[in-house]
Amino acid sequence: MLMPDTCRHLDTLTALARERILILDGAMGTQIQDLGLSEEDYVGQGSGHTCRHHSEHPQKGNNDLLILTQPKAIEDIHFTYAMAGADIVETNTFSATTVAQADYGMEAAVHDLNAEGARIVRRALDRATAIDGRPRFVAGAIGPTNRTASLSPDVNDPGYRAVTFDDLRIAYGQQARGLIAGGADLILIETVFDTLNAKAAIFACFEVFAETGQRLPLMISGTITDASGRTLSGQTPTAFWHSVAHARPFTVGLNCALGASAMRPHLAELAGVANTFICAYPNAGLPNAFGRYDEGPDATAAQIAEFAREGLVNVVGGCCGTTPDHIRAIAEAVAGHTPRSLT
Repeated sequence: MLMPDTCRHLDTLTALARERILILDGAMGTQIQDLGLSEEDYVGQGSGHTCRHHSEHPQKGNNDLLILTQPKAIEDIHFTYAMAGADIVETNTFSATTVAQADYGMEAAVHDLNAEGARIVRRALDRATAIDGRPRFVAGAIGPTNRTASLSPDVNDPGYRAVTFDDLRIAYGQQARGLIAGGADLILIETVFDTLNAKAAIFACFEVFAETGQRLPLMISGTITDASGRTLSGQTPTAFWHSVAHARPFTVGLNCALGASAMRPHLAELAGVANTFICAYPNAGLPNAFGRYDEGPDATAAQIAEFAREGLVNVVGGCCGTTPDHIRAIAEAVAGHTPRSLT
């Protein structure tokens, strides 16, 4: 089957991104952590939404599963981000692949997690749009999985791989089918620490687009892991761009690992080479000794406003440690700035 000629929502998103800096939502894990959920909450006991996919593994910490067992709580988080100013809201599906869900014995739930994850966001955004009339978009979140196709996890066997390209392609294809079935408007391939994993996700998305006849805009976001300015698999931002440019993404950018100030030089490098829109959603600084993020909304927003002032970005939001208050402050801080222009 041939790839669809038209990319759904791309023209609308492109027009909006040329007009103003768009806002992405913030962290899901931070909000879930604040709910203080127990193992019983995760499996849905007493909620009326017990997961029908049986597993004997403990599920506490499997945040994606809350799509099925605590849907109202997840919808409310999405709604809060929408009302804080987010134009694009991500599904709670960062780990909703068979590769990642294998740790919880929940591989059979993958389609439902993704399809329902997209539907929950759509309900939340429709609620918000009914209040203020603003259009909003569902980004189907595809995470990197907990395995890397480029590196060996065994220092004594550098040729060993815990996952293959085809393993990832198949898993990502299952995820993309679920997200599309649930009504996602875009696909966000995020927190890319190994570009070979991302290339498997891109390939899988193209396969599913051809299979379903629905082509969605792609957002691709890498993560620079430390001061070296490289991804975990060793690429600079420039190399990362050239590795994914063939996908013709709606945006390319960076998220996670770093706070905004540390991300800036790497983002500037990426903005200097990419011929598409740039997206940045840093952490709220770096975590403290207890794994919490202390950087407040105003501090994060001020640093992201510098990205906007320098003409580096088209889409901004927040990653680990950010909250609806951070997103509200970011939206206000960049509102008066012109988005990065494409030459």
